[in-house]
Amino acid sequence: MNPLMDVAGLKARLADHRRTVLLDVRWALGDPHGYRHYLQEHLPGAVFVDLQTELAAPAVPERGRHPLPAAEDFEAGARRWGINDRDAVVAYDDSGNMAAARVWWMLRNAGLAEVYLLDGGLAAWRAAGLPLEAGPVVPDPGGVHLMNGKMPAIDAAAAAAWPDAGLLLDARAGERYRGEFEPIDPRAGHIPGAISAPTSENVDGSGRFLASAALRRRFESMGVRDGVQVAVYCGSGVTAAHEVAALEIAGFPAALYPGSFSEWSNSPDLPVATGAEPGRGSGGPGGTTPPGKGSVAS
Repeated sequence: MNPLMDVAGLKARLADHRRTVLLDVRWALGDPHGYRHYLQEHLPGAVFVDLQTELAAPAVPERGRHPLPAAEDFEAGARRWGINDRDAVVAYDDSGNMAAARVWWMLRNAGLAEVYLLDGGLAAWRAAGLPLEAGPVVPDPGGVHLMNGKMPAIDAAAAAAWPDAGLLLDARAGERYRGEFEPIDPRAGHIPGAISAPTSENVDGSGRFLASAALRRRFESMGVRDGVQVAVYCGSGVTAAHEVAALEIAGFPAALYPGSFSEWSNSPDLPVATGAEPGRGSGGPGGTTPPGKGSVAS
């Protein structure tokens, strides 16, 4: 299923009064004021979703900065947002859907059939001259019944072995992958064998996803092919969900490593590679790190 809904499609859906739950998931690393931004303006009827408290369990080193919440806690949150079993959900943010993709993945993983990202997010709605409103929205509670495990996911052990038989993509910025800059996690670098695939390159300057053909070319240049197993991680499992969505648009299924590098780098027994190359043999371009281009340290 195409994970995207454009502004025209959402406008038409709302005009036809088709049951649609709008979720505003404004969050960004270094900006804790998503709710304040939401209160100032949001799509009419949109419910605010707090990524830190509703889309993640409390951070612990062995599970990373944004562990997935317990299934019953997530179902309680979805009901609080007003979701029922046959509803369509459209999520958005104001950062190219980098945060909204988290709830898209989680609801898909929980078995909800119709979950979309508003392509271009709040900026696209605003650019179309469509109305916004201020203040909180408190919906009537929903009665959705959620499951778990409907989207592929891996743990640290699988991530360690993944490059031997498939492709492991690192969705963080290139400088974090290379180990040149690490603002928050305890060690700098990447999981050995992973290929750099920054999430920021999935979208254009307006925050809209690239066309399917362009995304397919992008991922094929990294070695992604039909039949090749692909998994994705980022810093804490948030923007990696955006890459899973981009891969789906391109026609490639992919697994998510929810713990991501924040979990991996907190385990001193797991190695970390630095430099521009994967750091070991892998299923895609690159291979063992050449001398002077990086290192692998445990």
